[in-house]
Amino acid sequence: MELPENLQVLRGKVAIITGASRGIGRASALELSKFGASVVVNYAASNSAADAVVDTITNAGGTGIALKADVSSISEVDALFNTVMEKFGRVDILVNNAGITRDTLLLRMKPEDWQAVIDLNLTGVFYCTRAASKIMLKQRSGRIVNITSVAGLMGNPGQANYSASKAGVIGFTKSVAKELAPRGITVNAVAPGFITTDMTSELSNTEEILKFIPLARFGQPEEIAGMVRFLASDPAGAYITGQVFNVDGGMVMA
Repeated sequence: MELPENLQVLRGKVAIITGASRGIGRASALELSKFGASVVVNYAASNSAADAVVDTITNAGGTGIALKADVSSISEVDALFNTVMEKFGRVDILVNNAGITRDTLLLRMKPEDWQAVIDLNLTGVFYCTRAASKIMLKQRSGRIVNITSVAGLMGNPGQANYSASKAGVIGFTKSVAKELAPRGITVNAVAPGFITTDMTSELSNTEEILKFIPLARFGQPEEIAGMVRFLASDPAGAYITGQVFNVDGGMVMA
């Protein structure tokens, strides 16, 4: 349901969310739209799922478009941002959410399994952030939110590639936050724990995992989306940059 105009803190803002056809990306797209943003629903494969997200946004009175792009391809990222600029003329919020897993133990991991995860989960964040920052620097404002993972903080057996990519996103976030801060651009990361999505639906050891989560349940995509919206909003996110926010039910406590 669309909020009253006085609560639409993102009204007039344009947000690009990568991997937004499902899971955390979908929830973030709906959340930012609810608070007034025009949302670009990026997807790589399922146009029907992306169109369904846009339909939900428009049916609630919001503005959204679906744009296909593989964010591990620099040419497709450039085309994505060019299209957004032609359509909206600005980019205020970037949520780097697109990601994959190729889980297996280190000694069984093929080089292509390693490279595919690094290319999308880490290099894709670089490509999109670089494209967005060129626009945001001219605007002298912007909010970038990178979706990392608790796996990037604590590691996880069978996920050397995924954990490395997400740890890389954390280091990237902190470095870019320092570079872009003088122009009023904030860069932060959200580190989800175990969230109920397609990516976790095939886990067979759920009961064992829950033993390590103080809140004793998996999170919901909407709970990640709430943090994304907070960091993307003014004045909430205006004086926060270079930070990693764990949304994990207490799984990792620093």
